[in-house]
Order: sequence, then structure tokens, then C-alpha cells
Amino acid sequence: MTDTAENQIHGFASSGYEAVADQFRANFLERGDHGAAFAAVVDGRTVVDLWGGWADRATSRLWREDTIAGIFSGTKGFVATCLLLLIERGQLDLDRPVCAYWPEFAAEGKERILVRHLVSHQACLPGLATPVSVEEATDDVRMARLLASQSPIREPGTTLYYHALTFGWLCGELIRRIDGRSVGRLFAEDVARPLDLDAWIGLPGEQEPRVAVLERGPDYGAKRSDLETDRVAWSIWDNPPRSRPDPLPLNSRSWRAAEVPGGNGIASARAAARLYGCLSRGGELEGIRILRPETIELGCTCLARGVEPYLDQELAYGVGFGLQTKEALFGNVPVGFGHDGAGGSLHGAWPELKTGFSYVTNTLLNFEGHDPRSGSLLAALSACVQGR
Repeated sequence: MTDTAENQIHGFASSGYEAVADQFRANFLERGDHGAAFAAVVDGRTVVDLWGGWADRATSRLWREDTIAGIFSGTKGFVATCLLLLIERGQLDLDRPVCAYWPEFAAEGKERILVRHLVSHQACLPGLATPVSVEEATDDVRMARLLASQSPIREPGTTLYYHALTFGWLCGELIRRIDGRSVGRLFAEDVARPLDLDAWIGLPGEQEPRVAVLERGPDYGAKRSDLETDRVAWSIWDNPPRSRPDPLPLNSRSWRAAEVPGGNGIASARAAARLYGCLSRGGELEGIRILRPETIELGCTCLARGVEPYLDQELAYGVGFGLQTKEALFGNVPVGFGHDGAGGSLHGAWPELKTGFSYVTNTLLNFEGHDPRSGSLLAALSACVQGR
């Protein structure tokens, strides 16, 4: 076998977790990965911390212990944690109208949209109706203003539409109106700093040299057939056009530096696994508590479930977190929550097993059904945790 970067796996898998390392290596040899990391925290202890491959193949920069990468919609899990902080502090009520906190949001018949609709992809504002460029979309305040003036596409609360980017702008503005801080700053100060996480919504400039460069796989970013004929599909998936431009937005400094809370988070697998490891233990890790158990339980209570019209798959949501469905995104365990990201990353928790995990990759691939890279890792991990 040729001794290439893809064959060099670094880090560790604790005794009893060797099968996870085997699957991580197989992702490079058999499933198309070029650069990735995987970490798992079980009952407060890091049991897997692996990385390998290229952070940037064009410059021959290796993926190192401190490499960080874009996690796309995995960012929504960070936003969900911030929403739960406000709920726990008595500042946010799921059953109040959004306009009670954000008066301008009542425009165009949206006065009856409740917070529970907004945080569970039921506000029926899944895309921006006003055309915007990638650069314009880095202005989160303006994006929120556009959404506040927009009409819902259906009666809110009646249909689950995945709010790919608008979830972040809507929830981010709600957080700003209540707390006064942006969601990126709230996350940095009240979550990332206490838990010592290498994770950001809005990347500081000094962290740029650590970021892995994203690269498209053969089919990633292929244009959807409905974008020319369906205005809603266009508004969700191609406004702004973020999958097909070169460079990809998440490879640009301007996009990384901005707060695009629906999809521009940057993190290490170690950091995301640590966050979900904390949440899996009822909100406490190494003596640091960020949330109470009952708040996390509320956050994982299903608010919306259904087959999403534009993804044609069953989805379920609590307060921002994706929940386990028959699709078994979070592995072969009955209870799981977290969020996946475009191109393959996946981050989440198994509360019954007190386990948090994160798979981060810079190799953006499309698969029919679930990504076998994360799927194989979670299958091995769950078997190891349960001693099978």
C-alpha cells in the first residue's frame, strides 16, 4: 500500500473502541474521504479522538490535531444550545408570538407565528424571496430584516419545511432582540468559553490558518432540477448560490468571518463531541454546567415531525435540534439528537448512553440516503459503547 496522507491516521481510540478507528481508516481507503476527524465522549471521558488526511490537498497541508473545518448546518446545534440558554433563564417562551420579542416580525400576517414554530422549522419561511448574493448574505441583520418583511408560504405551524439558512437568521435575530448579543457572541461567551471549545459562529481572523479547505466530490453541488420552475426551491437552495460557486463560500474569509447561523460554523470534531458529550450528561461536564437536565429534555421534545416536501425524507425537530426518526440519522440507537451538515458532517448525542460524537470532513460528497462515512462510524461506536 502506498504510504500517502490518506493512510496516516493519528490520534487514539481507547481500549474497546478499536473498531471505530478501523472504520475511520476505511473511510479514507474505501469511502472517498481525503481529510477528516472523528471524536467521541462517553460519560465525560474522551474515548475516541482521530484525525487524518489532508487539510488542503492543493498545498499539501496535512490535517493536524488542531485543524478545524466548516460544519455547515451542524451550526444549527450551536444555535439550539443558545436558544435553550434563554429558555432556561426565563427570557424565551416557546408559546409566545415571535413578534412579542421582535415587533417588526408581525408584518405580512406573521403575528400568530409562535416561537415554537420558528425553532422547529414550521414558520413557513424556508427561503429568502429577495435575491441576494453570497456577499450580501453575510449581513445577518439585513437578512433578518428581509425575512421580517416576507410572507409565509403556507399557514405557519401546519407544515415542516427545512429552513436551510433562514433558520439561523430568524433564530439569530430572536436571540439578539432578547439578549442584546449576536448568537455568535452568545455562543462564544456562554458555551464555547466555559467548555473550552474550538468552535465558532463567526471565525476570528487569527484562527484562519487552522481551517481545512473544503473540496467538492464528483456530484456535490449539482444543480437541482426544480430550481428553474419552483420559486420556493430556488429560495431555499440557491439564494444565495452557495453550493456551486468557486470558491465555495465556506472557503472564503468573508463568509467564515460573518455570522450565518444556519450554516457557517467552524469547529473541530473534538469540540463538537465535547459539547454534545456535555448535553448527553444533562448539561454538565468536568464540573461545568451550561444547562439543566430538564432544559435539555425540553429541547429534545418533538415539536415537529413529517416528510419534508423538498427533501422527501422524514424529519423531526425539537428546539433547533434534529431528532431521531425511522431514517436513523443518529445511528442504530432509539434516542439521539444533534444535527448533520451538507457534504457529510454529523454531530450529536445519545443521552441514554451519555455519549457525544462528531464527524467532521472537508470532502463534500452526496450519497443516496445516509452518508456511509458517518454511518459506519456511529455503528461501530454504538456497538463499542454498549459492549457488543
